[in-house]
Amino acid sequence: MSARPLDGKVIVVTGGTQGLGAATARLAAARGATGVAIVGRNAERGGAVVAELQAAGADALFVAAELGAPAAAEQIMVRVDQHFGVVHGLVNAAAATERGGIWDTTAPMLDRTLAVNVRTPLLLTQAAARIMRREGVAASIVNIGSVSGYGGDVFLLPYAVSKGALHALTRNVAFALMRDRIRVNLLNLGWMDTPGEDVTQRTYHGAGGDWLARASAAQPLGRLIDPVEAARTICFLLSEESGLMTGAVVDFDQSVLGAGSASKPTADDVWPAAAASGVSGSRRSEVDGPVRHAGEERACGGRTERTSDG
Repeated sequence: MSARPLDGKVIVVTGGTQGLGAATARLAAARGATGVAIVGRNAERGGAVVAELQAAGADALFVAAELGAPAAAEQIMVRVDQHFGVVHGLVNAAAATERGGIWDTTAPMLDRTLAVNVRTPLLLTQAAARIMRREGVAASIVNIGSVSGYGGDVFLLPYAVSKGALHALTRNVAFALMRDRIRVNLLNLGWMDTPGEDVTQRTYHGAGGDWLARASAAQPLGRLIDPVEAARTICFLLSEESGLMTGAVVDFDQSVLGAGSASKPTADDVWPAAAASGVSGSRRSEVDGPVRHAGEERACGGRTERTSDG
């Protein structure tokens, strides 16, 4: 295994100012990427990550963008193309999540979630693929999905729908771009330990300072996902070490789809009180306090947030 499997590559990472996106950008630079573009909303955090990447020897670029905007993808890739002139890898790590179930999901909520989690990854892939084909380079695109894409918690309906759509998008595009030597894969993540998740648990779910210890103790392997280990998988998929692997859906979670006892809805799942009152609710996990998230999901009091971004 090469110590620099991304040597000479230019990689674009959305949601790159914190969490998983920042961890992926740092590791890409450490593994030899010549250029790394990070996309996000927070210029201060973006500048800090860029400084780290430059100190590691990479040419780094921060692109400020609101990923829910229809023109965002094209604007991002124009900036990247002007700066680097080529793209070898794209990581669609940013995501939006708003709490909503069958009783309280609204059309605007669904539109916002699908815009960030499906439309923008598709349009970024389209714009990146045009550059990749123009430059005649073998390339790789990694979409960050979630195990919620298989169904998800009842209070994550818009998010689950969007991640299921990202699954179909990945496989369709992987097939379409294969002859252009552009590989496309999906990494479905489970519950991850990130700064954003800590804020979520403390601010929106009333969890105490020991929530992570208690949540970790309840997991089969005794901890949550570390963003760095997820980043290692992403960089493997970006590199030629993953060979001709394309159209793959990789579950990175402490569960096995289809194994174990079949899921049955509890009274809390059905939300009878919430349905009657029109007020949204949330379900507690097996740990008394933290709410179980599939992926880096944020309860935002009605706001849209991005994972791995700020």
